[in-house]
Amino acid sequence: MRKFMGMVERVAKHSGTVLIFGETGTGKERIAHMIHEHSSRTVKPLVDINCAALPEHLVESELFGYEKGAFSGADTAKPGLFELAHLGTIFLDEIGELDLKVQVKLLRVLDGAPYYRLGGHRKITADVRVVAATNRNLKEEVNAGRFRKDLYHRLSQLELYVPPLRERPEDVAALAQHFLSEMGGEIKLSPEALRMLEGYSWPGNVRELRNTVNKLAMSATGPEINAASVRSQLSNSKPDRVLASGNLPSDIRLEGLEAQAIERALENTGGHRGNAAEQLGISRRTLSRKLRLYGLAGARNAAPAALGLLSFKEQQDFRAEIKVPVSLKTADGQELTCIAANISARGMGLENLDALLDYQSTLGVRFQFPEGATIEASARVAWAGTKGRAGINFTDLAPAVEEEIMRWLRTKMVEEGWTVQTKPEDEAALAATQK
Repeated sequence: MRKFMGMVERVAKHSGTVLIFGETGTGKERIAHMIHEHSSRTVKPLVDINCAALPEHLVESELFGYEKGAFSGADTAKPGLFELAHLGTIFLDEIGELDLKVQVKLLRVLDGAPYYRLGGHRKITADVRVVAATNRNLKEEVNAGRFRKDLYHRLSQLELYVPPLRERPEDVAALAQHFLSEMGGEIKLSPEALRMLEGYSWPGNVRELRNTVNKLAMSATGPEINAASVRSQLSNSKPDRVLASGNLPSDIRLEGLEAQAIERALENTGGHRGNAAEQLGISRRTLSRKLRLYGLAGARNAAPAALGLLSFKEQQDFRAEIKVPVSLKTADGQELTCIAANISARGMGLENLDALLDYQSTLGVRFQFPEGATIEASARVAWAGTKGRAGINFTDLAPAVEEEIMRWLRTKMVEEGWTVQTKPEDEAALAATQK
């Protein structure tokens, strides 16, 4: 999850719409808030709406507002949530519940088209970043005709999949301890209690874990919560969701039993991971993760699942950290030196400048790229700070140089867990499907 949260911070720095999908209770709303908090819009409003909680006939008026007299009871004009979120972020939770008619209007707004309030005659334009979340499989919804394909592609410029808690049991102990610390006091979970929590499948995910820990803390009579208390709290769960505590040897470990079961399943299926996962009753993704965790045979071929998708267009804005000296030459011949803090296909972030650059002024730029080539380019100052920091946009990169930078950036994208589209024609094909 630390890697996933790093991905969230990366996504926050991009300007595209974000689609967060995952099961109920995995923390999608908290992730949406993190995206806003780490974005350039953090000082502006974050407005959220649960699309499933509003009656169908109120969704449009809530999103886009209405004028006085637009309908019975509309005694005063009311701005919509998109207006209230102007220059900020709007979070559309349970986006899969939207009516098809509202989806059409939402698509136009996402494409930057002005819109009218209900009963209005004045066009409204809102500059808003959209973050949406759903626990539905929107691809299946599209195939069933319940969700527009063009809206799905517009929303999923950046995708984040939040894995359920049962696929990351190694997070359970840390989360449980965190929830206990939030309540204050000195209550701890015993090692046996933690192992029992880790052995539960958590169908309600993080939300269920938080509630369970809160109940355990409220009912605790001493400084430590033991396994018996956890077993009692989970007594309504299915028997196979809680670790058996019967006559196992005292020194046996769950990891050893699990590794043995995985090895046996692979032997039974001739090494076929898909069949082994089915035999074990887990997903192939979970099996791949456990192969790497326990260092079992075949782990090298079990590549981690990508946590996000970057389209060709979004790759142009991807920034990677880089620390190389940079030489600048201003239009009046002044020579400056600084350090590159990050780089994208469009420009660089600079630090350690000993002079304030003029906004929109032109510069000559020279630096040694990590791959060994010396790059020279012209650039324009996009922003200039007062603490030796600035941002520049390249204005005349040679195609070969731009491709070299993109090749290096794509390597960084893959290292961070992104899935990347490598051909611009993929974008053209996608656009054709949306028309």
